[in-house]
Amino acid sequence: MAGLRTARRILAGGAALAAAGWALREVPAELGVRPLTSGPDRVARMRRSPQFKDGTFFNSMPESTAMMTAPPVGLLGELTKDRDQRRPGGLVPLRVPLSGPAPTAGLRAVWYGHASTLVEIEGRRVLFDPVWSKRPSPSQLVGPKRHHPVPVQLAELPQVDAIAISHDHYDHLDLFTVKALTRTQRAPFLVPLGIGAHLERWGVPAYRIIELDWDEEAIVAGLRFVATAARHFSGRAFTRNDTLWGSWVVAGENKRVFYAGDSGYFEGYRGIGAQHGPFDLTLMPVGAYSPAWPDIHMNPEEAVNAHLDLGGKLLLPVHWATFTLALHPWAEPVERLWREAKARDVKIVVPRPGEAIDAATPPSVDGWWETLA
Repeated sequence: MAGLRTARRILAGGAALAAAGWALREVPAELGVRPLTSGPDRVARMRRSPQFKDGTFFNSMPESTAMMTAPPVGLLGELTKDRDQRRPGGLVPLRVPLSGPAPTAGLRAVWYGHASTLVEIEGRRVLFDPVWSKRPSPSQLVGPKRHHPVPVQLAELPQVDAIAISHDHYDHLDLFTVKALTRTQRAPFLVPLGIGAHLERWGVPAYRIIELDWDEEAIVAGLRFVATAARHFSGRAFTRNDTLWGSWVVAGENKRVFYAGDSGYFEGYRGIGAQHGPFDLTLMPVGAYSPAWPDIHMNPEEAVNAHLDLGGKLLLPVHWATFTLALHPWAEPVERLWREAKARDVKIVVPRPGEAIDAATPPSVDGWWETLA
């Protein structure tokens, strides 16, 4: 028995050393880099931005700053209470994504979970905020864990034409996923200012990085991408707002899509809708809201408001179901969204992860999540 206990201690010690070695090697890479210490051309562009002042980016709209520097007092303790309500009560149903070429006309979307979404627009494919890791964290040993697997492995994704990132938080920009997509895909990464420094640190070639300020645009694969405003913040390490955050307009010849990224509600959605809309599809965040940070994550009712401001026709909710990032119950975001949409005659679709949705013929909302709430 003594020998067995000794062997177990040796194995446990070896596992701890291996974990420590992994952390020392991988965590610094996960943190990315300070963009202001990167190339002079990038730094010059950042400093010219109207969103940049006194060494950081900032929101031009009024805001409360409780979440800009640290979580509210007591949040970590609250996260340990009522945990069963903040995760599904069973297996989240998955669907196998469609294979084959993207339709040459029309608009289709596949939500993989959280904010990761593939949009097929007029024969081209755009992948938004892909995160395939088990945890959105600088370490895969700690942090919120996935409530469901990804419906498809990265190597099985079809070739895409563009990869659009909204900001550099871990649940939207993931080192593991970026490295894999750099190997398996040829598409460029479209990112807000400063995020290119992270990508270069992770091995993305400079020619595959397109960095834009708000209201700047680029043509990729015949699609027009416009970086638009969002009410949020950024940061991966111990500093805040050293990269820009944003939302995306993707416009084809006949179809238009808006992806909000992470954002609190703000009046700027009306201007985006007037300038770039109306939109056939909006991808709107509906989860991870709290009264403690009202300005940086919208709630479901505000998502409907923003959708209407944008002139949206069909709303697909994202930023829910996959990770627990706030205190609200797991299914509350779509329950509230569904009620608000019915009250205001807004057309929504709530797919299962991996389910393909045709924007022209969206399925009726069937409440699939209710048995898991």
